[in-house]
Amino acid sequence: MGGMVESLVDSYNDLFIDQRDPRVDGWLFMSSPWPTLFICISYVLIVKVIGPWYMKDRPPFQLRNLLVFYNAAQVIFSTWLFYEIGMSGWFTHYSFRCQPVDYSDSPSAIRMTHASWWYYFSKFTEFFDTFFFVLHKKFEHVSTLHVIHHGCMPLSVWFGVKFTPGGHSTFFGFINTFVHIVMYVYYMLSAMGPQYRRYIWWKKYLTNFQMIQFIMIFGHAFQLCFTECNYPRAFMWWIGGHAVMFFFLFSEFYINAYIKGAARVKKALALDSSFLTKSNGHTNGSIQNGYSKVSNGHLNGHMNGKANGVANGYTNGHANGHANGSINSNGAATQESNGLFVESTEVVEEPFMYSVAPVTGEPHSSSCVTLQQ
Repeated sequence: MGGMVESLVDSYNDLFIDQRDPRVDGWLFMSSPWPTLFICISYVLIVKVIGPWYMKDRPPFQLRNLLVFYNAAQVIFSTWLFYEIGMSGWFTHYSFRCQPVDYSDSPSAIRMTHASWWYYFSKFTEFFDTFFFVLHKKFEHVSTLHVIHHGCMPLSVWFGVKFTPGGHSTFFGFINTFVHIVMYVYYMLSAMGPQYRRYIWWKKYLTNFQMIQFIMIFGHAFQLCFTECNYPRAFMWWIGGHAVMFFFLFSEFYINAYIKGAARVKKALALDSSFLTKSNGHTNGSIQNGYSKVSNGHLNGHMNGKANGVANGYTNGHANGHANGSINSNGAATQESNGLFVESTEVVEEPFMYSVAPVTGEPHSSSCVTLQQ
């Protein structure tokens, strides 16, 4: 037993001491993986247990101004990281085919090492994406995909900074920071209010953008299987494996949210139209007095409200329908009352941070990896 413990200690020391990059000695959280692991576990407990319990009997916080500031700060931070990683290698002398780690103290190597650490630190700042979801009581956005994505990234990136803060796998962070620039611009515009909705028509394509990112990352990583390169193969599998996992998770989300979700909305709207036509015909044929328009309008309103409730996911369908029926005295349903005016094919849940409410345009407080998303 004593020999087994001694062997484990020796293996631990060999990995975390002998094979480390000494240039990061003394840097925050770099001495051991345990602080990072503790923070990641704490994050999961806060967003899945403690946060929902705390908010259970409290109203959602109104955080519009804070959200705009936070997302603007993330845009600036991501832009700076993208620039630093690029200027440290990918914009200058790095090879996209094979790039060994430069462990020297040259200015570009040290610059890449610092950029790698700041990229690692950015994974902690992204925890606030989920914290804002919880404070806004948008628990449906705290999905398994979202929590896995954010919860595992700091620890994943920690190993890269500890052993290989440069070289081939920093392509992951290079691409991911660019994706985050676009992503947080969308979040910022969404949080600024409904008057900016016309500028975020492209939100559906954010998920496509994420999936393209993962394809580029695992394609770039796994090319080392077919070439000789002085780069640790373990990190090739580590980075490539993460990219494959997140690609399939985001693909599943995309299929459920955009393909199956759009089909469900179209079916609901078709049933809405068919049901209203039958109801209108029956009422018009049965009532002959001067109240027929009002009665027909009331019935239309009730039915339209019910259909709206199904199609748009709102619980005030009856109230809206009654109002529609009273205003439209001839019982004719408008596009607005049927919900056709609403962007009903939009995603109903996002793995990211904010989405725009279908009718009011209010931002949901809510997503990626990346090397992260």
